Amino acid sequence: MAKSKEKKNLRGRAGRMQGGRGSGRGNKGYVRLWGRHAVEAALKNPGRSHRKLWATREGIDSLDGELPEHFPLEYAEVTDLARMVARDAPHQGLVLECDPLEDILLAEVMDVDATRPILVLDQVTDPHNVGALLRSAAAFNAAAIVTQDRHAPPESGVVAKSASGALETVPWVRVVNLARALEEMAEAGYWRLGLAGEAEADFADALPAGPIAVVLGAEGEGMRHNVAQHCDALARLPISAVMESLNVSNAGAIALYAIATRSG
Repeated sequence: MAKSKEKKNLRGRAGRMQGGRGSGRGNKGYVRLWGRHAVEAALKNPGRSHRKLWATREGIDSLDGELPEHFPLEYAEVTDLARMVARDAPHQGLVLECDPLEDILLAEVMDVDATRPILVLDQVTDPHNVGALLRSAAAFNAAAIVTQDRHAPPESGVVAKSASGALETVPWVRVVNLARALEEMAEAGYWRLGLAGEAEADFADALPAGPIAVVLGAEGEGMRHNVAQHCDALARLPISAVMESLNVSNAGAIALYAIATRSG
């Protein structure tokens, strides 16, 4: 493929392809990603093991970098790629099958930099929302997102596409018990601030100066009672009375912006 010699190699670890085509899901536990940003970020992620890339020639030319020599690549038509991904998914001429990312422990992200917030999601199950929250977490330098493994979407092409590359850069910690995870954060010195529409305090006024974990509940139901009890305080975003609530991904972005611009 004709690419500029100045572009760096895409560094991911290529692997041997197993299985055939699917309809938006990877084979044998693999993850199938699509779209330029998601695929390019995965190819550049040294923590990814790749199985195979299907692409149009235009899709390959759109990538910012060179594929490693002998990378498992198969050229395909747009219609062929459309059959490999979720219905009507904008694959942009690129479909990558790879291994899931390795699990990350909560202690690992808390040890890195306590000045960076942690985003905790309680039963946020829409993959588009989780992907959008990953993107906001990357934009505002959050340390990680934390979800309960049974009440969150799996790693997928939909999450990756919505995250626009952030799935590869923002640690995603999956825990068995969210309440216990919040206890661990408290023990590590994090102030746990939950977003709740019924709270009296405004979010910006409730922000502490030190390490913080922001807890978001699912749309409609909000945070579960036990999770709310494990927050140090609850606060609301001061939105207009003409609107009952915000989409959870929008609320998360606003909260992360408030943390990034807080004084003190």
